[in-house]
Amino acid sequence: MAVTLCQVMGFVLGALGVAGIVAATAMDMWSTEDLYDNPVTSVYSYAGLWRSCVRQSSGFTECRPYFTILGLPALFQGVRALMIVAIVLGVVGVLIAIFALKCLRMGNMEDRVKATMTLTSGAMFIIAGICAIAGVSIFANLIVTNFALTSYTSLGGFGGSFGSTGFIGSPLTPRYTFGSALFVGWVAGGLLVVSGVLLCLACRGMMPEKRYDGTSYKAASGMYRSEGKSKTYNESYRAQSMDGRHSTQRFDYV
Repeated sequence: MAVTLCQVMGFVLGALGVAGIVAATAMDMWSTEDLYDNPVTSVYSYAGLWRSCVRQSSGFTECRPYFTILGLPALFQGVRALMIVAIVLGVVGVLIAIFALKCLRMGNMEDRVKATMTLTSGAMFIIAGICAIAGVSIFANLIVTNFALTSYTSLGGFGGSFGSTGFIGSPLTPRYTFGSALFVGWVAGGLLVVSGVLLCLACRGMMPEKRYDGTSYKAASGMYRSEGKSKTYNESYRAQSMDGRHSTQRFDYV
């Protein structure tokens, strides 16, 4: 019962984690504009992995997709790749985990096969969770680096001489902070790692115990078997009487 509960909980958490990764990858709010100490409040901009959007105070939102691939930074493309790999591994792991559930009977599938499938899905969930956490963390590091650079130059660094033209260092330069998609990705990656660990533990309980089928030593019975029948004697060994007739007396010659 505990093994089945552990397996079902791992499957449910894995499905939720995969759904969270898909949602985080499709969301546009990976980086949002920091409104603290920002003189321009009528325009609010945010960006995701696939497009950037601008929302005005009137409620009108305009989004522009990224029409280039080679023009994007290498780390940005790496984040995309990690999230896609996490989604693919997670979906495949969910499909395998469905057929490996102990509460479902499909044909004559043995427990050993289901245990192997459970271990495979658990490993996929763990790898997918690590990829998702790594991708979100790399993007968060990019935001922190850009935020620190923008804050330094806006305080009178090397970019302060540009004035108010909108370049880096001017008061009109927008600073970006963490968006909601980052937190969704972190939580989803953690759920995938936990679900993978639960499935690996369930696999250990589902594996049938190995028994040693030893054979007991039996001595050869032919060497020590005693004959139950009486010995047979040859008629030629019968003693002869004095008158030349065969006697009924028998002698055992050893």
